[in-house]
Amino acid sequence: MTSVEIRPQASTPVTSAPPSTSQRYRAVWRWHFYAGLFVAPVLLVLAVTGAIYLFKEPFEEWRYQDVRTLATPVTEARPLTEQIAAAQGTHPGASVMSVIPPTSPERTTRVILQGADAGPFAQGISVYVNPANAGVVGEIDDGATFMRVIRTIHGEFMSGTIGDRIVEIAACWALILIATGTYLWWSGRRTRRKPTKAAKRARLRRLHIVTGLGSGVVVVFLVISGLPWSGVWGDGLQRIQDSTGSTTPSASDFPSTSTPPLSGDLSANPDAKVPWAAERLPVPDSQDEHAGHGGASGVLQPGALPIETALAAAKPAIRSCPAGSCDLKVLLPDGPTGVYTIVADPRRDPADSQTLHVDQYSGRVLVSYGWAEYGVLAKAVEQGIALHEGRRYGPANLILMLGACLALITLVVTGVWMWWKRRPRGRSGAPVRTTNKRTAYGVIAIMAVLGLLFPLAGVTMAAVLLLDWLVLRRIPAVARVVG
Repeated sequence: MTSVEIRPQASTPVTSAPPSTSQRYRAVWRWHFYAGLFVAPVLLVLAVTGAIYLFKEPFEEWRYQDVRTLATPVTEARPLTEQIAAAQGTHPGASVMSVIPPTSPERTTRVILQGADAGPFAQGISVYVNPANAGVVGEIDDGATFMRVIRTIHGEFMSGTIGDRIVEIAACWALILIATGTYLWWSGRRTRRKPTKAAKRARLRRLHIVTGLGSGVVVVFLVISGLPWSGVWGDGLQRIQDSTGSTTPSASDFPSTSTPPLSGDLSANPDAKVPWAAERLPVPDSQDEHAGHGGASGVLQPGALPIETALAAAKPAIRSCPAGSCDLKVLLPDGPTGVYTIVADPRRDPADSQTLHVDQYSGRVLVSYGWAEYGVLAKAVEQGIALHEGRRYGPANLILMLGACLALITLVVTGVWMWWKRRPRGRSGAPVRTTNKRTAYGVIAIMAVLGLLFPLAGVTMAAVLLLDWLVLRRIPAVARVVG
């Protein structure tokens, strides 16, 4: 009988990562896992509300067309002073926060009166007036609109300062999640994994990875461009830019200026709507013999020029405010030494923004500053904000930001879904803690650098490490659950 030699079939080699790489992978994965699990609900809310808020302008144009537009174009308008008086008649005693003249003959005049709530960022009541006869068309409580509620949830979870800090923490951790997720994909791509029986979970994982890789850059931009609004990181950025001169132009650089004493700023004015880069620029005082007289805020002083005269005096100094794509907003003088503040508020290009302060008695333009006076960082922030809101390049910009919001929703849902499917009974299912101290300390050092860049994220990192070291590891039952 002829003997037959049976050789084992060559098996496909399975590449395995070196031990140090495996330990590092587990350490990064553990941070990615817990960070994603804890901030997922916040990121989901931010993504949903952000996607809705992108449509604020077209939604409100449709929703409030009955008070914003007129059936018959206006050929001859009544004086703004008369229109303001008509608006004030609907709420006797309420001071005027600002006035937005119509941008076309079919539009009404918007007079924003002080609402019931006081304090910084309190919303007013918009009274819409027909310029043809100074008749009141209707009014809207700006603090109770649908988009205002969405904006409050998106910015502070309707919880004031505490909510603002929660949102900032989640936004900073979103950046860390993208960084750690990219590392996990880059490291894991070199290791061929055995086919899994959980095909559905594998599909979720592929969807999670593809979505993250395809949208990572845009999501990072979306987060970073939103951080200037945050309380801690945004305030720190403004302080850095103030100290470097990248945000605030000095008074000597203004193209049109006098040298009055400077006092106050617009950062706490709830209706100023000046560009972010100009919020802390000093506001001059009106210099006139009338300035010593008493008077209330939001009410014209004796001897003050009518609003239309102040607006006419400022218009020659306005560099660019294209009709139909830019609103002029007028803030009335704040007391006897206050000034008329006129803001060119562009809907598309931030380069068209401009802020002017006009002496309420003489009509002299005291200060005028705009795009040419902003530093490089200030311009970058302003452009980032316009892109973040989806209004810089029209529908293309809006679709891109909407796609980023939908991608973030997909990442959150698939990430949580994968965890839910793979979690063992009675345990969190977290990746096992690395046993290599050198690897653990190395990953912590990298996370510490990210924590310095994003302070609130750094504080939460330190809190998690202390909790892990002082509590979780010392209680066996808890340690078994968290891994």
